[in-house]
Amino acid sequence: MKIAYISTYPPRECGLATFNQNLVNALSLNPSYNPQQSFVVAMNESENLDEHAYPKEVKFVIRQQNQQDYIDAANFINESDIDTVIIEHEFGIFGGNSGVFLLSLINRLKKPFITILHTVLKEPSFMQQTIIKEIALKSSKIVVMSKKAVLFLTSIYQIPKSSIKLIEHGVPDLEPILNNEVAQSDLFKNRKVLFTFGLISRNKGLETMIKALPSIAVEHPEVLYVILGNTHPGVVKHNGEEYRDSLKALAKDLGVENNIAFVNKFVSEEELHQYLTACYIYVTPYLNEAQITSGTLSYAIGAGAAVVSTPYWHAQELLADNRGKLFDFKDDKQLAQIVNELLSDEHKHQQLKQNAYQYGLNLRWPAIGNVYINVLKDALAAGNKPQRTVPPIIDVEGMPALNLNHINLLTDDTGIIQHARFGIPNLKEGYCIDDNARALIMALMAFEQDKNQKALKLIPVYLSFIQYMQREDGNFRNFLSFNRNYLDEVGSEDSFGRTIWSLGYLIAVAPNNSYREFGRELFSHSVTHFKDLKYLRGKANTIIGIANFLSVHQGDELLITEINQLAKSLVSSYHANKDGDWHWFEDILTYDNAILPLALLHHYEATGNQESYQIAMESIEFLNSFSFENGYLNPVGNAGWMKKHGKNPIYDQQAIETMAMVLLYAKTFEITKDIKYLNMMHTSYEWFLGKNSLHIPLYDFETNGCADGLQFNSVNRNQGAESTLAYFISHLAVLKAAEAEYVTLASPLVEVDKLA
Repeated sequence: MKIAYISTYPPRECGLATFNQNLVNALSLNPSYNPQQSFVVAMNESENLDEHAYPKEVKFVIRQQNQQDYIDAANFINESDIDTVIIEHEFGIFGGNSGVFLLSLINRLKKPFITILHTVLKEPSFMQQTIIKEIALKSSKIVVMSKKAVLFLTSIYQIPKSSIKLIEHGVPDLEPILNNEVAQSDLFKNRKVLFTFGLISRNKGLETMIKALPSIAVEHPEVLYVILGNTHPGVVKHNGEEYRDSLKALAKDLGVENNIAFVNKFVSEEELHQYLTACYIYVTPYLNEAQITSGTLSYAIGAGAAVVSTPYWHAQELLADNRGKLFDFKDDKQLAQIVNELLSDEHKHQQLKQNAYQYGLNLRWPAIGNVYINVLKDALAAGNKPQRTVPPIIDVEGMPALNLNHINLLTDDTGIIQHARFGIPNLKEGYCIDDNARALIMALMAFEQDKNQKALKLIPVYLSFIQYMQREDGNFRNFLSFNRNYLDEVGSEDSFGRTIWSLGYLIAVAPNNSYREFGRELFSHSVTHFKDLKYLRGKANTIIGIANFLSVHQGDELLITEINQLAKSLVSSYHANKDGDWHWFEDILTYDNAILPLALLHHYEATGNQESYQIAMESIEFLNSFSFENGYLNPVGNAGWMKKHGKNPIYDQQAIETMAMVLLYAKTFEITKDIKYLNMMHTSYEWFLGKNSLHIPLYDFETNGCADGLQFNSVNRNQGAESTLAYFISHLAVLKAAEAEYVTLASPLVEVDKLA
C-alpha cells in the first residue's frame, strides 16, 4: 500500500507534525506498506518554501495561504502512483477562512482518503461546520480520538456514525529507561518534580498550578514544578514572552520562585520520555473542557506517569478507572490537596502509575498503526466516493468581514443620512424614506444572519423614521431635511413600494413581536394605496413586500387579491412589449431592472402562479444575454439606458442595479436549485469587489462604505446610503445563499456536468 500524508511535518515544531511522523513510522512497520513510494505533503506556515529543511519523504510543500498550492498538490497526488491518502485536520494549519482552502484540494482529489480530525468543536461557526461536513462527505472515513468527538460529529454535524472510526492517540513505543539522564540532572536531583510540557499559551492554565505551589511547598518543600516547552509561535508573534514573564512574576509574588523552573525548548520524543518517567506527577491544568484530544496527555499515560488534570473532555475519558486524578477548573486549592495526598501516599501514587502504564500499552504506535492500515484497506476496497470536482461557488473566505462602521456613521437618532462626500455624511442633503427602508431590510438581514447586535440596535431607528414619514391617509412622504422638516407631501411610487417591501420583510423576520406588530400596523394602514399604483417598479417593490407578508400570513384573502392584481399588471406590460428577441416589460431598460422579474418570482412563490414563473424565467434569460461579458457583470448603464433592440450603454453603473441582480439570482437559485444562478449571483456580487469592467473595487475596505457608481474611467468616490446599503444587502444575500449552496451541492451530490 502506497500512502500520501497531508499535514505539518518535522522539522516544523508542532504536535501535529510529531503525530504525523509517528504515524508514518508506525505504518512503515506493517508488511503491507510500501515506504519507498509513500510520501508526505507538508503544510508550510509561510510563503518561504525553504523555511524548513524537510527530509526526503516530503515530496510536495503547500504554502498555507496560497490557494493554488492546494490545487497543485491535488494534481501531484492524482498523477502519482499513490493508493490512498491520509489528511491530518486542524483548523489552524490550512489557509483561508477556517481553513477553507483545504476544500480546493479534496474536491479535486481522485484517490480515496481518510481524514483524522484533531479538533472537533462543540460550537462551530457556520464556516467551520460547513468545512467539516464537506470533509466528512468526501472522506472514506473520519477518524477521531475520543468518544466525545464521535458524539459531537453525530449530534452537531449530523455525520453518520458509520462514517466515523474511533482510534485513540498513539504513544511512543519506547523501552524502559535504565539510566535516566534527566532524573540524574541537577534540576531533578533530590526534588519531587511536578511536570507540564507543550507549547505555552494562556489556555494551558499554568497559573493554577503556580497558585497551588505555596500550599504544596509548605508540606513538601522539595517539590519543583517544571514547565517544558517553547511559547506558542502565535503568542510570541503578538505578545512576545509576556505570558511566561507573568508566570515568573506570579511565582515570585507567591514566594515560590525557587519551586518552579522553565525549560524553554522543543525536545525529542526520547528526551520527553525521560522527563515523563523522571517526574513524580504530570499536571495538565487546562482552563476549560473544550479539549477534544490532547497528545501531551496521551504521551503521559503511555509513559506510565501519575497524572493530575482538570476534567477537559479527553482527560475525562483517558483518566477514567483510576488512571489519574481530576480537579475542577481553576481550583488551585483542590489541586494542592490532591498533589499533597499523592506526595504523601506512595501506594496511591504507584497505583496511578501502574494503571496508566497498563492502559498505555494498548496505545503504542505499532498497535495503533495496524488499526490505521485496516481502515485504509477498507477505504481502498470501497474506492472513491462520488466527487465534486470544483470547489464551492461562493467564495466565502474571500468576502470582506461584515463591518457596519460606515452605516453607523451615516445613521443618527433620526435615521440614515442620504448622501456622503467621500466617506463623510453630507448633512445638507438630509434623509429619505427610500434609504431608511433599505437600511431596515439590511439590519434585519444582518440580525437574521448571525444575531448581529449592532444591526439590532439600528432596527428601531429606521422603523421609527418610517413611522414618522407615514401620512394620516397611510401613504408616505419621502424626503426630510436635516432639521426634520418635511420636504414633500407625497413620495414617489418607488419609495412607497420599497417601504412596503421593508415592512413586509419586517413582519416576516422581526426579532421580536413588538417590532412585528408595529410593522404590521404601518403596513395595514397603507394597503388602501396599493390599487392606485401606476408605475411598474412601485408595483414590483410592493409585490415583494406583500409576498413577505404572506409568507407568515398565508390565508390573508385581501392581500392575495392585491398581489394578484399587481402581478397581473406586470404580466400585461410584458406581453405588450415583448417583441422578437426583446423579452422585457417595457420598450427600454432603465434602473432597478431586475426588480421586475424578481417580483414575479415572489408572486409565484406566494401563490404558485405558473405564468408569473414562466415570464420571470424568460425575462431573466433576456437579462443574462447582455449582462455578462468577459466573465463579469455589466449592469445597464444610466447614460441613455438600453433602448429596445439597442445596446447596453454600460456606464455609469449603479450599485442599486447590481444589488437587484444579486437578489434576483439568489431568489432564482432558491426556487430552481439550478447552480448556474448561484454562479451568476456570486459573479454579480463580485462587481462590488473589483470584478467589473474597470477591475476597481467599489467597496472601500478602509471606510467600509461603497462608492456611488462605476464611471467609464473611474469610480464615484462618494459613499452614500443607497450604494453602501446595496453592497451590504448583496453581501448578506450571498452569505445566506452559501448555506443553501452547501445543502444543494452536498446532499445529494451534484453531477459534475451540472456545475460546468
